[in-house]
Amino acid sequence: MARLVSTTYGDALFELAKEQNKLDDLAKEVKDVQKVLAQNPDFSKLMNHPKVGKDEKLEVVKEVFDGRLDKELVGFLRLIVEKDRYADIDEILAYFITRVKEEKGIGIAYVTSAVKLSEIQKKLIEEKLIETTKYKEMEMNFAQDDTLIGGLVIRIGDKVVDSSIKSKLNELTKQLMKIQLA
Repeated sequence: MARLVSTTYGDALFELAKEQNKLDDLAKEVKDVQKVLAQNPDFSKLMNHPKVGKDEKLEVVKEVFDGRLDKELVGFLRLIVEKDRYADIDEILAYFITRVKEEKGIGIAYVTSAVKLSEIQKKLIEEKLIETTKYKEMEMNFAQDDTLIGGLVIRIGDKVVDSSIKSKLNELTKQLMKIQLA
């Protein structure tokens, strides 16, 4: 459900930004809002508190953001509060940023390896992903997981390429179990 909410509202903000020719400006402001919210967890506690009324929350949004952010973004934040969707604000804003990157041809890749990769290996992986995908640029996120034994797991959006030894061993185990049962 949270994903449906984030895509619905995120798409609405994206379409508004595109329609107003403010994609870059609103993306920058959304990133700033994300930073402010991350640095001030008490703000989210206040905005999600059931005993704080909707009118008070709307007033807080006005006090904090009016004059500091684009009026469309302030209006959007007010809409989120009015529709009781503030609990989904992080996912909504993250989805919006993902849509903006997608529009600009920037892919977000999560690469997990069994061993620490050198800078040269990271660069080669990035180049290969740019070459084999529709993206002009990649935002790379690297992680290490010893349990993979070897190989890589690459995730871009909903697509996952798992060439790890761990997954190949699991698949081999499944096939062997089928043989034993037959």
